[in-house]
Amino acid sequence: MRHGIPPILKMQSLGMEPSLSSDVEVTMTADFFTQMRSAMTMQRMVVNQMILEQGDVHLRPISGRRRPRAHRRCSMCATCCGSPPSTARSTLRLDGKTGSLTPGKEADIILLDATALNVAPLNSVPGAVVSLMDRTNVETVIVAGKVRKWKGRLVGVDVNHLRRQLEASRDHIFAAAGIPQNVFGQW
Repeated sequence: MRHGIPPILKMQSLGMEPSLSSDVEVTMTADFFTQMRSAMTMQRMVVNQMILEQGDVHLRPISGRRRPRAHRRCSMCATCCGSPPSTARSTLRLDGKTGSLTPGKEADIILLDATALNVAPLNSVPGAVVSLMDRTNVETVIVAGKVRKWKGRLVGVDVNHLRRQLEASRDHIFAAAGIPQNVFGQW
């Protein structure tokens, strides 16, 4: 696990587009809204620092560098793995099976609530998705043709039972490690 600034500019200089994902939830929540917002913020931070290091008070583009990630490009990194050639096509050779909403292909689909107050007034769909939305905006989720969330509620999941299982797992881990639980942590 390497924490730090993702090498987005380096990847782009090599002709690649990043693909957002998460393998651990140590430093932030793993939802794609947070992933997109963090990637975009980090990219802008790096580019802004590079501009400031030029020593010029007039902000001018850095030669050979791309501008900070646009909302649309950032959302593409969370969905179909960047702009063409996509990871599904160029790296994994799965473009016949995934990578676009095409009859016969496998797809996971989410429907987002763009009428919620946290995105009002809506003036840019990509901007709202990346900068304003969160998990509460997820209205419907379809995974491999099966509805997993409908009208904002999980389908076929006993949330209270799942919560009890998660708490029991936490309690077991703390007890096995001999660490006293303190949900408020150290202030």
